[in-house]
Amino acid sequence: MAYIISVNSTITSESGGTCVCPAESMADLCATNAEYLICVQEVKRDIVTATAAIAALSTFCMGLFANLPIALAPGMGLNAYFAYTVVGYHGSGLIPYKVALTAVFVEGWVFLGLTLIGMRQWLARALPASIKLATGVGIGLYLALIGLTYSAGIGLVQGASDTPIELAGCASQYFDEKTGLCMSSQKMRNPTMWIGIFCGGFVTALLMMYRVKGAIIIGILLVSIISWPRTTPVTYFPYTELGTSMFDFFKKVVTFHPITHTLAVQEWDISGHGGQFGLAFITFLYVDILDTTGTMYSMARFAGAIDERTQDFEGSAIAYMVDAISISIGSLFGSPPVTAFVESGAGISEGGKTGLTSCMTGFAFFIAVFFAPIFASIPPWATGCTLVIVGALMAKAAADINWRYYGDAIPAFLTIAIMPFTYSIAYGLIAGILSYIILNGIAWILEKVSGGRIVPPNKDESDPWSWKVPGGFLPPWVKRAASGRKDFWRRDEERAASDELESIGSSKERVAAEKGSNNAEEPTTKAL
Repeated sequence: MAYIISVNSTITSESGGTCVCPAESMADLCATNAEYLICVQEVKRDIVTATAAIAALSTFCMGLFANLPIALAPGMGLNAYFAYTVVGYHGSGLIPYKVALTAVFVEGWVFLGLTLIGMRQWLARALPASIKLATGVGIGLYLALIGLTYSAGIGLVQGASDTPIELAGCASQYFDEKTGLCMSSQKMRNPTMWIGIFCGGFVTALLMMYRVKGAIIIGILLVSIISWPRTTPVTYFPYTELGTSMFDFFKKVVTFHPITHTLAVQEWDISGHGGQFGLAFITFLYVDILDTTGTMYSMARFAGAIDERTQDFEGSAIAYMVDAISISIGSLFGSPPVTAFVESGAGISEGGKTGLTSCMTGFAFFIAVFFAPIFASIPPWATGCTLVIVGALMAKAAADINWRYYGDAIPAFLTIAIMPFTYSIAYGLIAGILSYIILNGIAWILEKVSGGRIVPPNKDESDPWSWKVPGGFLPPWVKRAASGRKDFWRRDEERAASDELESIGSSKERVAAEKGSNNAEEPTTKAL
């Protein structure tokens, strides 16, 4: 999971954070304003510290309180949506950075409320299976597209004028001044792109094929080490004001970088951003419900902790509460929403089945806080192919989508396609859910009106769906508390086991007491 420190800081800092772009530089969104870019680099360093700190705190608490081998950190996909859609590149999105952090903060507490009443678990399990699976695939393609662009990737593709997207791959000095696009004669000639493709892409993929541990971080470090010397054409530290500032910070190697720009900067006056604030809040809420719940359930199943009757797992309520509170705390650090990571499966596969695994992972993240200069000096072309590989891993869920029935397949495809094509997770979710409701709603109405005569020929192949969830709407602990149980936090199985142990203990005490009384009476009998 170590790659998230550099990747999240690179992506989130693209929003500009709390830096203010002067009016005279708004034409190119301060892409060439040295003072603004230095400020963005400071924000990146802040977010390196913030990412490592919130990952350390949330992961350690997950192990300590929920006793689960699941690690938490700012989520991939959610951070891209936060940076490129909600706040936008250098603040050109829906709402300012400070208001976006407010949406994340509020979302965390809403999550906590939904968890306490059981609504969060119900929403995640009651949604159509095809939409849930397609959401992960769509986010994977969205991340892959980001990894292929200039902003946070290798620069292989860019937006165009005659076509929606086109091949790129040229160095920054070869952009056409009028169109801002790559000159045709210089396409695919950027050396940093090729280093990213071969050293960060193919080397990482080959290491993963041979199951080498830490393959992703090895690929990122390999590209970074090649890019650190200042005298090469692929250097990340050119002899410019910005390059010198970054190199001076890099030379510190080990130091604690305090958060200076992004700590607790929420803006609570949202009067001018009502609709956009609501859209960002709802999308964060929905995506995180799917992301966190899906990851936690898959990891719990991998660890063998799932109850097949209720589709729940031990400690789920506490796990959700840790995640929800971590979201709000993370926003105080200037971070996008925190979520559970599927990379937790690596620890589980090595034998980690308890919270001790998460506690150790959290401790490792805490150590990373003091290596901010290293993580802040990883170039975007070192992490671009990582995003593509992560997208490939997320896309495997497409194999489980029900492609046989169009009522499931078409909404799933729209969800997958709209996310990268519109550069927005929210629009993909809206397209998928609305198309599912329209297609299946009309089919249901026709079936009822016709008395069951007008029915899709292969409706029996559709995914079963019901708002009713096994185990009931309310979480078990609420039912136990309502029934007057004082130890409502303990499951019925735990209480039964405890009662059995107590009864065994009392039986042993009774036997011991009887034996003691017999031994006491024996001398008296002999005396008589």
